[in-house]
Amino acid sequence: MRLVLLFLFFFPRCQAFAGDSPQDFKAQPNLEWKFLTKGPIVASPVIDGNTVYVGSSDSVLYALNVGTGTLRWDFRIGGPIKAAVCVDADRVFLVGGDGTVRCFSGKSGQAQWTFKTNGEKLYELYSYADYYNSSPTVYNNVLYFGSGDGSVYALKTSTGELLWTYKTGDVVHGAPVLYHDTLVVGSFDGYAYALHAADGKLIWKFKSVGHRYFPKGEMQGSPAVGNGLVYIGSRDYNVYAIDIEKGYCHWNRQFPLGWAMALSCRDSILYIGTSDDDLMVAVDGRTGKELWNTNVKFNTFGACSFSESMLYLGTLMGKVYGMDRQTGAIRWTFSTDGYKAHHATYFKSEDRIVKDDFYRIVQTPEGYIRALHELGGIFSKPALSQSRIIVTSTDGAVYCLGR
Repeated sequence: MRLVLLFLFFFPRCQAFAGDSPQDFKAQPNLEWKFLTKGPIVASPVIDGNTVYVGSSDSVLYALNVGTGTLRWDFRIGGPIKAAVCVDADRVFLVGGDGTVRCFSGKSGQAQWTFKTNGEKLYELYSYADYYNSSPTVYNNVLYFGSGDGSVYALKTSTGELLWTYKTGDVVHGAPVLYHDTLVVGSFDGYAYALHAADGKLIWKFKSVGHRYFPKGEMQGSPAVGNGLVYIGSRDYNVYAIDIEKGYCHWNRQFPLGWAMALSCRDSILYIGTSDDDLMVAVDGRTGKELWNTNVKFNTFGACSFSESMLYLGTLMGKVYGMDRQTGAIRWTFSTDGYKAHHATYFKSEDRIVKDDFYRIVQTPEGYIRALHELGGIFSKPALSQSRIIVTSTDGAVYCLGR
């Protein structure tokens, strides 16, 4: 029996690394520092200058020194943090699990304004696999994000003033992506929506096919953009390549065993992290033709990060991989503390081969999620600077890997 799970992240404006494109980490990096929070982390870290911002399910947003891991400031909200922040100039924007959006000063951590949505909630069907809230993005001084109330919002970055909303048919927990003046976001109602960024008016919407077990074909993944196409993964096991202007599908690819929602696009190539297929796949983004695939031995829900010739990703097993972008060859791996402490409890080997008493220990989907938390699963996208890789984990730790 295989249990299907969820997702990825893509941040069009909010930088995942500071400065120019980072140099390759071709050799095994070393652990430079580790910072422990008090809850599992699924949100991706975001680096801005010498600060890395991380939100945890312990309801605290942490601002850490990139070089040392020391705490610069923190801020507690009224619910879990399950989305990456967005940084624009000195402003840090957070969509909280309490249904409130906040703008902070990056230097001091002082809240500058707040905005309340109509409330956050989990998707009702397989709610245990609805891990994330919508990570926001900024374009032309406007903050865009989705909400569990089913709406897409646009706010002024300076004041938090509401500019427009667009109501979809269900939860919106993927991150919106911008292409020129078009905003694209997926909803759990099974549609991808293209909206005018200026006023929120609908340009087109695209419906997924659906699946035997997921007939609505929930658009749970965050989109990625490239080659004049928007790519998005659905619970119907498909990845869709949709024309960004017209809204029709150029190609789609179905994965036999589960969801494929960890999408990243770089240099006309689409990189797809899969769930129960256990693969990282590179395809020609224009045609969908496969270029290579690599077995990474477990689910991948967080998008890749890139340097010149390498890509970096995490798996729910608690492993970080450094891989050659051209061939998919694995150059090195890093294991979280959770993996080291608990892997042997559940698995016979580094592969997905479970122990004989696995289903006695893990009796429910919720039990499986708890196991992934113990394993230090990586649900997030690694953040890169010139000399460091920052990774978050469900063992509650922030790891800094350096040269």
